Amino acid sequence: MLGLPFATRFPKPLSLTQFLLSNRKKNSPTRIQVSRSPPPMDPSDTQTPAQARHNGPFAHQGPPAHHQNVVVMRHGDRLDNFEHLWVSKAARPWDPPLFESGLIRAFSTGQKLRNNLGFPIHRVFVSPFLRCVQTACEVISGLFAVTGGSVPIDASKIKVSIEYGLCEMLNNEAIRPVSAPRDGDFGFNVSELEGLFPDGTVDRSVEPVYKELPKWPEQVNASRNRYVHVIKALADKYPNENLLLVTHGEGVGVAVSTFMEGVTVYEVDYCAHALLKRPVFYRDESYSRGEFQVPQKGLSGVRYLHIDSTTDVVEVPE
Repeated sequence: MLGLPFATRFPKPLSLTQFLLSNRKKNSPTRIQVSRSPPPMDPSDTQTPAQARHNGPFAHQGPPAHHQNVVVMRHGDRLDNFEHLWVSKAARPWDPPLFESGLIRAFSTGQKLRNNLGFPIHRVFVSPFLRCVQTACEVISGLFAVTGGSVPIDASKIKVSIEYGLCEMLNNEAIRPVSAPRDGDFGFNVSELEGLFPDGTVDRSVEPVYKELPKWPEQVNASRNRYVHVIKALADKYPNENLLLVTHGEGVGVAVSTFMEGVTVYEVDYCAHALLKRPVFYRDESYSRGEFQVPQKGLSGVRYLHIDSTTDVVEVPE
C-alpha cells in the first residue's frame, strides 16, 4: 500500500517517520491517512492464490519445477541532486545522468547481487531514462566482476532491453516542473541508449510491453498500475528466466507494497532493490505460476511501515 508519492527524488529525503515524529503533538499518537493500493489491471489480479491455482491453466500439483526471481531496482545517485546548477544549463534537464557516486554505487550493487543472490540474472529490462541505463550498465559489469578487476561480459549469459513501462512517473510529482519538457516530448533515442550497453548484450528481438511512453501528465494511480502490470507481464513472458528490472523509486515502492501485505513504503534509497519470488509449475506444454512474494531479507534500502489491515490509518508508536 502506498500513500502519496514518497520522497525518492532527493539525496537526503526526510523520511515519513521523521516527519511525523517532528510534527506530532506531544503525548498524542500520530495518525496518517494513506491511500489504498492501486486497482488491479485485470480480473485475474482479484483472485486469491487458491482461486488462481484453481482457475489457472491447470491446478498446481506437486512441487514447482523451479522458482522464478525478479529483482526490481532503483537507479543510482542522479547528478542534478548534487550539482544543482546542472539543470539550468542542460539540454535535457528532465534526464540527468548519474553522479560519480551513482556509478560507483551501481557497480558495487552488481557485485553484491552476484555474491548474495544465489541465482544468476538472465535478462535485464531498463527504463529509458539515462540514469537507469547507466545504472544497468554498471550493475551488469558488477555482476561479471571478480576480486581485483573485471572479466569480459559473456553476452550469451545475459541480455538487456529498454522497456518504456519501467519509466519514471510522467507527472510533476516525480519530474520537477522546471525540468519537464514543455511539450511533453521526452525525446528518447533508443538506438543511442542501446549503444551504451555492453557489447552483444542487447536483445533487439524483444517485444516491449509498452511500445511508447505514457502520455504526459500521467495520473499517479495510472503509473502505479503500470508498474504492477509491467512486472507481471515481463515475468510471465520469461517464466524460465530470472529478471532484473532497473526503474525508479516509485516502481520499487509499488513492487514492495503490492507483494508484501500490510505495509506502506515511505523511502527508497539509490540502488535499493526488492526481490520477488514465485513458484513455476509445468504440465505437458503448459505452465502455471504461483503468486509473487517478498522473501525474508528480500529488501535492500527500502523502508516501510506496517499498517493495520482493518483500517486506513497508520499509527506511529511513542
